[in-house]
Amino acid sequence: MLKKIVFNTCLLLLVACNNDSESTSAAPPENDVDAARTFIRSALDGRWKDAKRLIVQDSINIGDLDATEQNYTQHMNVTDQRGYRESQIRIFDTRKQGDSISIVTYANTYKNQKDSIKVVKQNGAWLVDLKYSFPNNRQQ
Repeated sequence: MLKKIVFNTCLLLLVACNNDSESTSAAPPENDVDAARTFIRSALDGRWKDAKRLIVQDSINIGDLDATEQNYTQHMNVTDQRGYRESQIRIFDTRKQGDSISIVTYANTYKNQKDSIKVVKQNGAWLVDLKYSFPNNRQQ
């Protein structure tokens, strides 16, 4: 139960409002920081379809993102939704782990809490791997 509460709290830090109807068809991210920033912005704005295109396509990542969307729609208040949507993204650090993996440390100006996200290059595309951000959600 505690793991679920911690997981849900972390997920809520990434999201804003549920506004899937305004999906964008922007060009794919050019690099690791661009991918992280684009994913985070999509989550803060509640553009779930856009965010889903920017994650590693496996059942864990898809499940984590779906849970984030569901938690938003069922539990987040309007003030928090607006706060995330209106926030800016601040990138503090990028740690390269070879040519195809980066850890990006960031915060949004609404909560101003540092967090990290893993970005991996797969088949020439930079994608977010949420398993790094939410490792404690995994049942042992």
